[in-house]
Amino acid sequence: MARCSCSRQRFVDCLQQFRSPQLGQPRGSPNIRLSIYLSILGIAPAADVISAVEFDSDGSYLATGDKGGRVVLFEKVSTQPRYVGMDQRQPAPLPRGPGFEYRYLTEFQSHEPEFDYLKSLEIEEKINKVRWVRSSNNTKHLIATNDKTIKLWKVYEKKSSIVTGWNIERPGGFMHSPRLGGAPTAAQSKITRLRLPTVTPHELCLASRAKRIYANAHTYHINSISVNSDQQTFLSADDLRVNLWSLDVTDQSFNIVDIKPANMEDLTEVITSAEFHPQHCNVFAYSSSKGCIRVADMRNAALCDKHAKAFEEVDNSGNKSFFSEIIASISDIRFSRDGRYIMSRDYMNLKLWDLAMENRPLVTLQVHEDLRPRVSAAAYEPVQSHLIDCHGRRLPPSACRPP
Repeated sequence: MARCSCSRQRFVDCLQQFRSPQLGQPRGSPNIRLSIYLSILGIAPAADVISAVEFDSDGSYLATGDKGGRVVLFEKVSTQPRYVGMDQRQPAPLPRGPGFEYRYLTEFQSHEPEFDYLKSLEIEEKINKVRWVRSSNNTKHLIATNDKTIKLWKVYEKKSSIVTGWNIERPGGFMHSPRLGGAPTAAQSKITRLRLPTVTPHELCLASRAKRIYANAHTYHINSISVNSDQQTFLSADDLRVNLWSLDVTDQSFNIVDIKPANMEDLTEVITSAEFHPQHCNVFAYSSSKGCIRVADMRNAALCDKHAKAFEEVDNSGNKSFFSEIIASISDIRFSRDGRYIMSRDYMNLKLWDLAMENRPLVTLQVHEDLRPRVSAAAYEPVQSHLIDCHGRRLPPSACRPP
């Protein structure tokens, strides 16, 4: 494909004919592989573009959200080759890779488009974030959010049953009982005894339902959700506030961060992301559009308006421009598993911070350094200006999430 000169439409036609011989295609499911490929190429329908990606705690399952409000779950499976028949020839060498891939499991519609009549505002169904919630049994729980509403979903195995043992079978395959009155049919005349229909288990299928809905707590668009390590609470963040929720309470939340000034003209930064510490349930971090990461401790005060630590790299070069704040805006942050490091993503760089060192990051990886000379010109282009405008707020994690 590297030297292929075919057109993009021809490449799409080739993808439509592609099927994995090992995984096959689940019955009744859409072509998930094709949707992912088209999303990567940027030629997928708007509703199929992936907007959120999240692994569970051990990487066995993968959840994706798209702009159409759907959540799709994948399961990790081994890619060992299957041998059919008595073919004893030497198998082909395995391609280099992790030795597994993610197979389509199920999907459900999480959010629908809504309209706020009081503010005359259309609320999109696009999934901004999706997070897994640990469960003690075989069921799977996850929370997903769009701009205004957070939902806790339960995915579980459901036994389906069918009714068998009817007395008469129609030619079309439909079962029915004998009719009362009239001349007996040929099939009815062969009945010697009356049978009672029975209900028999058919198969296991995956079902999903919205277990709880958390709404009407954010005035501005939600950009982050994070489940606490105690698996009993979670936080949600918008441009100016961070709220703390209990998974069991849907109609009440506590405001733990509020940066809204008395006069909105004095507003200088907005919250872009928030994340709980993976081990300490009282510690969380949130980032801002100025490129600063603040760590707060909920044991100090109910309203964490004063942070415990602030991580920010000061630019002393004196080359600040109109676009410096846009470039420095952090779009996402993540703690490491041991909670010692923080990974941050801005427009140009991927930075690794040590919690014991606040003045500079340990490592800075340049991601889009080639775009730096063209930032000023790109801001006036329609496509690029939309990307820059969304970068500090709702940029899809596929474009800004650290690997």
